[in-house]
Amino acid sequence: MATEDSRVQPPEQRKRADARRNQAALLDAAAAAFVAAGVDAPVRDIAARAGVGVGTIYRHFPTRSDLVVAVYRHQVEACAEAGPALLADSPTPVIALTRWIDLFVDFLVTKHGLAEALRSDNAAFEPLHAYFIDRLLPVCAQLLDAATAAGEIVPDTDTYELMRAVGNLCIGAGHDPRYDARRMVGLLLEGLRAR
Repeated sequence: MATEDSRVQPPEQRKRADARRNQAALLDAAAAAFVAAGVDAPVRDIAARAGVGVGTIYRHFPTRSDLVVAVYRHQVEACAEAGPALLADSPTPVIALTRWIDLFVDFLVTKHGLAEALRSDNAAFEPLHAYFIDRLLPVCAQLLDAATAAGEIVPDTDTYELMRAVGNLCIGAGHDPRYDARRMVGLLLEGLRAR
């Protein structure tokens, strides 16, 4: 039985929404496979995780580098979109900032699994760092500015320096079970709290 929404939307809009959801599920499955087995994870494993056929992956992403770039961009977008939502839904700006930094840490730890591929000579990967900065720096700045304006974070904290510090604390976290990047980042954030 058709829902009210499906009766109102034209069939091509429903199809596009379904295609976007399917592509997001495929990118999430690829990201999980990359974390578990690296960027050389077999396409059949990614397809199985996503519940699609191998042909579907190749239809959307003809090359592995296309898939790696799409996963990276998808993760950046999810992190970017989370910032304003957290600011709107959190009890205080510093809580929103802390929650966003937690998501950023998760992204960075999994991104380092893509680092080898991103450092390759493939031209498709060159613009990704600029994309990362362009999308995430303004989000972090918005959260940091709100926390500073609320008197929760010391003034004059530079957004780029904060993101760089968090990034440096996350390097190698996925390879050393004795190192807890999230705890170290928590200590960094605690040091920024206004007293």
